[in-house]
Amino acid sequence: MSDSILQQAVIDELAWEPSVNAAHIGVTAKDGIVTLSGDVSSYAEKWAAERAARRVYGVKGVAEEIKVRYSFDKPDDTDIAQKALQVLSWDVEVPADKVTVKVEGGWVYLSGTVDWHFQSSAAEADVRKLNGVIGVINSIEIKPSVQASDVRAKLKAAFARNAEIEEKNITVKVDGGKVTLSGRVDTWGQDTLAVDTAWSAPGVTQVEDRLTVG
Repeated sequence: MSDSILQQAVIDELAWEPSVNAAHIGVTAKDGIVTLSGDVSSYAEKWAAERAARRVYGVKGVAEEIKVRYSFDKPDDTDIAQKALQVLSWDVEVPADKVTVKVEGGWVYLSGTVDWHFQSSAAEADVRKLNGVIGVINSIEIKPSVQASDVRAKLKAAFARNAEIEEKNITVKVDGGKVTLSGRVDTWGQDTLAVDTAWSAPGVTQVEDRLTVG
């Protein structure tokens, strides 16, 4: 795929994504690497733009240079922290008193320990959409709870069930709670799907993506 065709495909995908104002985002492409630039009105929009670009066939990597610029008076860090704690307390997927929040310069830092990756992801999703947030650093740890052999077996079975993933092309290595994926997939979307599937396995605390796209 040529750079110009890939560039237009990403532009079209951004225009298709309802949570993104594509008119404010610039797109360039070179050798499968897409660079996003411009200004957006929230961190949630910035995150959605990056995810949309990664979905496009032919994208091997994304360089994200989008800036979050609020058109209103941005809440101070104390307000953001208070709202973050509030939304986390409302979310039944986030264990009570397991996640700690720190806010500095609009950046939200999450820490603590939970049992499942989906709980960590839910906490990050909750704070990502708050007004005033310009970035999220998720350092929440997941406690391993199963044997490595069980994790590998369940992952291989999950890949085999998925019609979008060629299970035979993916090698899974498990060391404690760390999963390493290697091999080859056809698209960046399949790479993302494989990583997300690995994170869904019980006991996984870290996923290292060594998959090659293309």
